[in-house]
Amino acid sequence: MRAVLLAVVAALSFAAAPAFAEGKVGIVDLQRALNEVEEGAAAKAALKKEFDAKQKQLDTRQTELKTLKDELDAQSTMMTQDKKQEKVADLQRKLMEVQQLYMSLQQDLSKREQEATAKIFEKMGLILKQMGENGSYDVILERSAAPYFNPAREVTDELVRRYNAAYGTSKKK
Repeated sequence: MRAVLLAVVAALSFAAAPAFAEGKVGIVDLQRALNEVEEGAAAKAALKKEFDAKQKQLDTRQTELKTLKDELDAQSTMMTQDKKQEKVADLQRKLMEVQQLYMSLQQDLSKREQEATAKIFEKMGLILKQMGENGSYDVILERSAAPYFNPAREVTDELVRRYNAAYGTSKKK
């Protein structure tokens, strides 16, 4: 979604190139805005809480693996070759399970982050459009599209203020 928002902002900026000469240009840092809006901070905190819980689950599984490996190392000299191969195979199977769990948790967390940020970026796009349509700006560029800009052109704080006024936690009560 961020890529779509960036593409829209970039397309509008190229289409409105003549506006640079006499119009008002704004620069927005969407990543900073995402981190500063109330909804973004809340989503980030919820994702961190979820990540911490899943990390704890992974840590527990890794501790179990280490214990199994230590037991295998300590007892391997007293085991028959067949028993040793069985234990090594079991350890490798459990290691693969932990790796698969890790990948699954990472994918799930990434998907949840994308879902949360997509909704926020969509709302930001609406606000940026309103800022342009109400005459405040002729064009608004994403900060990454502007290698240099006058800091007076920065509109991120205004975006955050308007976003929180429209969608902030105080509005949900």
